[in-house]
Amino acid sequence: MKIGVEYIGSEREPLVMIDDFAADPDALRSIAITARFGPAAHHYPGIRADLPADYPPVQVPIIADVLRDVFGQPGAVEVIDASYSIVTTQPEDLSVNQRLPHCDAFDRGRIALVHYLSPDGGDGTAFFRHRSTGFETVDRSRAVIYTGQLDAELRHGGPPPMSYVAADTPLFERTMLAEARYNRALIYRSYALHSGAISRGASLSPDPETGRLTITGFLSIGG
Repeated sequence: MKIGVEYIGSEREPLVMIDDFAADPDALRSIAITARFGPAAHHYPGIRADLPADYPPVQVPIIADVLRDVFGQPGAVEVIDASYSIVTTQPEDLSVNQRLPHCDAFDRGRIALVHYLSPDGGDGTAFFRHRSTGFETVDRSRAVIYTGQLDAELRHGGPPPMSYVAADTPLFERTMLAEARYNRALIYRSYALHSGAISRGASLSPDPETGRLTITGFLSIGG
């Protein structure tokens, strides 16, 4: 594995990129191709399927080392949710929330994982700064301010265009684009404002062989 660390925007939130994350990514793809996918929950714009049972026990210790060494957060790592994921929702069918950058949780101890499994990498992940507040992360102390300001902006200016958010918008500035590569994993705190950087004209195929196949996970660090 090759582990790299970048720091996002002015808040310098760490983003870990691990190439060659899984020992056998081709086997993970083969399992996904035969998996049963269904609609995703939690606002994810696509479909999800169960992972092989041995994925978390093999990969979580690697993540725990990263969280200790890079994030300075030792402790037991609990997998809250992890699955195969494919973005499939057409732009005209996106909800307002799906057309905006988002954070997955407000807690510092919550961690997001994206493991890219498309042979050509596929679309990556973008990180953002909310222009009016300057927030790049939204923890519990910022949540009321951020959501109140964003709601006011949407009421005044109207909803965002019916498209995925992958670059600068009137309300958000992109601070980083993390490139997708086959068998690359991203690890970052869930409170970072981010979005899948889905390109215009992406096929959004539900087929694991041709779609934007990833493994997405949400983890918690024990004290």
